[in-house]
Amino acid sequence: MKRSVSKSIVFLLVASIAIIAVGAYLFLRSPEEARLTAEEALAATQVSEVAVSETAKKFVFVDGATNAQFIIDEVLRGSPKTVVGSTTDVAGTFTVDFANPAEIVFSPILINARTFVTDDDRRNRAIKNRILLTDRYEFITFEPKRIEGAPERVEGGQTYTFQVVGDLTIIGTTREVPFEVEATVVDENRIEGTARTVIRYADWGISIPKVPIVASVADEVTLVLDFVAEAQ
Repeated sequence: MKRSVSKSIVFLLVASIAIIAVGAYLFLRSPEEARLTAEEALAATQVSEVAVSETAKKFVFVDGATNAQFIIDEVLRGSPKTVVGSTTDVAGTFTVDFANPAEIVFSPILINARTFVTDDDRRNRAIKNRILLTDRYEFITFEPKRIEGAPERVEGGQTYTFQVVGDLTIIGTTREVPFEVEATVVDENRIEGTARTVIRYADWGISIPKVPIVASVADEVTLVLDFVAEAQ
């Protein structure tokens, strides 16, 4: 009987070690590197052509100057912490006539989730391996559908606020969200601004694994896009 009990204990110990090892591997293994840049992925996307006025201009997000962020609060080692993840691997275009800005036409906006970084490499690996599942879902996509509160006309040197409503896809799940946008028309060839929304990440099937050093994580995450777009 003692030998049987001993074998059971050994088996449980080995099984526990194996589970811990697998969990550590899933968290800390090196994620897949970016396969394509967001710009390359956008170029490969089939986008339906939409008729626009002859005076409309096409604006392109400037590579390296446009930044996507997620911001979430947690309690780390007993202290509150705001985690910020960011990447400049973002691509998108829009075509707009300053005399009729409500008729703006967007391409999909792509963010390469494999390139998000925070201030901690272990967190980066956990986000990519276990939270955003970037080996399977390389890109986060936002497909704008309509603008609400667009100005009647647009002039250089002015700042405008409005909403862009569209479909946000994360780890294969798509839901409609509104982004609050503040955009400044620097001149006729350059527009800068910020788009922001707050979502409940669980609505996209995202879950955050529990780890001993993190006591809690907020249910909501803020998504921010700081963009610079220039006429093509």
